[in-house]
Amino acid sequence: MNKDMSYTGVMGRRSEIMKQAVGIDYSVFEYGKIGFDYEKMMRETGYTLQEMQEIQGQTGVGNTPLLELKNLTALARKLTPEGKGARIFIKDEASNPSGSFKARRAANAVYHAKRLGYKGVIAATSGNYGAAVASQAAMQGLKCIIVQECYDSTGKGQPEIIEKARKCEAYGAEVVQLTVGPELFYTFLKLLEETGYFNASLYTPFGIAGVETLGYELAMQCRERLGKDPDVVVCTNAGGGNVTGTARGLIKAGAEGVKIVGASVNLKGLHMASDEQFNKKSFTTGHTGFGMPFATWPDRSDVPRSAARPLRYLDRYVIVNQGEVFYMTEALAQLEGLERGPAGNTSLAAAFSLAQEMDKDQIIVVQETEYTGAGKHLQAQLSFAKENGIQVIFGNPAEEISGVNIILPAHPSLLKAKDIEMDKLRASYIKNCVENNRVTEIDSADVSFMVADSKFNKEMVLDILQQMGVTVVD
Repeated sequence: MNKDMSYTGVMGRRSEIMKQAVGIDYSVFEYGKIGFDYEKMMRETGYTLQEMQEIQGQTGVGNTPLLELKNLTALARKLTPEGKGARIFIKDEASNPSGSFKARRAANAVYHAKRLGYKGVIAATSGNYGAAVASQAAMQGLKCIIVQECYDSTGKGQPEIIEKARKCEAYGAEVVQLTVGPELFYTFLKLLEETGYFNASLYTPFGIAGVETLGYELAMQCRERLGKDPDVVVCTNAGGGNVTGTARGLIKAGAEGVKIVGASVNLKGLHMASDEQFNKKSFTTGHTGFGMPFATWPDRSDVPRSAARPLRYLDRYVIVNQGEVFYMTEALAQLEGLERGPAGNTSLAAAFSLAQEMDKDQIIVVQETEYTGAGKHLQAQLSFAKENGIQVIFGNPAEEISGVNIILPAHPSLLKAKDIEMDKLRASYIKNCVENNRVTEIDSADVSFMVADSKFNKEMVLDILQQMGVTVVD
């Protein structure tokens, strides 16, 4: 009997397709009406830290250098009162085989796919992860398909995404490029079902666990070189895996006192699934269009239970504007001789601002860099912005309006990271738990899960539940 391959038919088989393509029965971890045993899921389907290091080492992933940005630190100190201006370091993840930290996730995911006997892997991503999966699949001798949301309805593609497609194809992957819209997930599911390939999702336990080596390495390198742990680590935040994996690695290194800061590019007002607005943005990842919704509802991802849970680990969340990231990209190249792509420079722009709040003897680390290329270069992005009617000027980036202009700082003192109110994000997460699970009554175990998953005060959680008319029973 032929299967129903319509949109409704395929989406109706989503859970069945995912279970087959990931090899995890997520139901064994679930309890109550909302909760699941997160740590059990990470233990039983992930790998130990030592195993991850060995897996990654086999394909040249990891052990990337920790670099001090002495010239950017000096510039930051010129803008601060005496005694302020923390030392700025970066973990140079562009040194990985595919040019980004995503190689750590991909190494584990592809290794796991081969171990389970899959013939190929599929990933739905417009970011660096596609190149990482393609690179690792080539090394492991597996087939690879990357599904990208690349074009608007006129066929105009984002230069950064097109560059990543070029890189994926260079590694031998088949790249399926789509217009913005709901067909991305439908096509992804259909390909998983038709091919029987492994879903090399960004959000599986073994994918997220792969990033733990980054946090662990970072702590060890700081201790060896500086004699202490960093005070602050800044992670570019999109789907939450970068924050989650890095924080878990730091904890495994015993560096529990390190403050974890997430940083995203401010794209307020632009809808990520809007055809008309798709090319109005100059960043394809690391922005609020992913960072906010995935923080407040992690399970919107392509697996039933996402292993990326950023609110569990974030101490602070800041945003920077597009012009500030482009400015910092140029500053890194001209002051430090390092030409790197925009994702890591989002965190670097934030770190440059945050370092000015900190004392001179403190350490702030940007935990990733990424490769750059023709389409990812700031000139390509700014030219594309102008072609799409975006004004590019120098001035005060605080006045930037997403989709209207990009304002490069007229002076480095104008580069300022802006805080997001964490309690609002945590409250939104609790509300999403209730609404998406359609509950009116839960037990205390569910409450404990939400407290841990949101890093929220229990009394605040109970207050929100009461406001929403949810009864808690023991």
